[in-house]
Amino acid sequence: MQKLDFAIIDAHIHQWDPYNTPHAAALAVKLLGKHPYLLDKVMRMVKPDDLIETLGLTNHVTSPYLPENYVQDLGHYQVEQVVHVEASWHKDKGKGVIGETRFIESLPFHAETVKLGGIVATADPRDSNFKKILQLHKKASSRFKGIRKMAAVHEDSKIHAWADEPHLYRNKKFLKGFEALAQYNLSFDAWVYSTQLSDMIALAKQFPETSIVLDHFGTPAGLFGQVGAQTGLTKIARENILIRWQEDIAELASCANVYTKMSGLLMPVLGHQFHKQNRLATKQEVYDLTLPLISHVLKNFGPYRVMFASNFPMDRVSTSLVNIIDAFSDAVLAYDPNALQQVFHHTAKQFYRL
Repeated sequence: MQKLDFAIIDAHIHQWDPYNTPHAAALAVKLLGKHPYLLDKVMRMVKPDDLIETLGLTNHVTSPYLPENYVQDLGHYQVEQVVHVEASWHKDKGKGVIGETRFIESLPFHAETVKLGGIVATADPRDSNFKKILQLHKKASSRFKGIRKMAAVHEDSKIHAWADEPHLYRNKKFLKGFEALAQYNLSFDAWVYSTQLSDMIALAKQFPETSIVLDHFGTPAGLFGQVGAQTGLTKIARENILIRWQEDIAELASCANVYTKMSGLLMPVLGHQFHKQNRLATKQEVYDLTLPLISHVLKNFGPYRVMFASNFPMDRVSTSLVNIIDAFSDAVLAYDPNALQQVFHHTAKQFYRL
């Protein structure tokens, strides 16, 4: 195991509190928060099956996840600063999204917990008030760095859709609004499933002056096992998912304005079954599963456009944060012994202007 002798930057965490903020599960949490078994049962009854399958378990989204919770997950690792990325704030229409930025600014990020370096908020470029919403985010926080608008919609209808149309990044209204990001010197976090990487490539080529980061390596759903109705069913199917992902990642990497986050690789939607086995993946299992992905991305993007990010608490359903940092740092070390500080610190600092 590589011992990191520097404080890292975590470029992608989520913070929420269903007890005290607008949240899809707020009512159920307030009624049943002291009865986790019943709360889980209710969530599984009222939420669609595809969402539950994507999350794996319900307790890590119905429980608050705040700075002190993140610090507990860190174990012995030191983090210089973190970037909060929007977490499906319930009031997601128009100017309602500003509430999440204000909420994040109100949290106890300080010397005893962890420093908040940046906020990636959400806004919809299709909104007629898009520019005004960007200005309001900036007014709400000096740490506002850019936006994320998720576009992840899979060809398999039983895999949860995180957008209201399958090719959001090609929508004409979206593209017109998107022009404002470069004008305001803001970055864009993109999240698609690997089947949509061609949409991401087209977006990056149309806006070469906008800094774009692909979240979670483009989430090749089903790569490690069956998800949805028909994704990742067989070994050959999984090999095809990998080959297509490899080719598209290589093409995306040719766009100099695109970076990517080494994150989200333990989400159940990739086909992991650890949560169904009532256990967490070991550090060695995390390493063995993710090494081919990390090596391919580093080969194509290079360490100067790859940044570490935990995606916590979303990946906590499959393994611990310590195991992820252990395994990912070993994978980077195996590729290039001199790339650790770049990937775990410098890239995020440069991209988000921290």
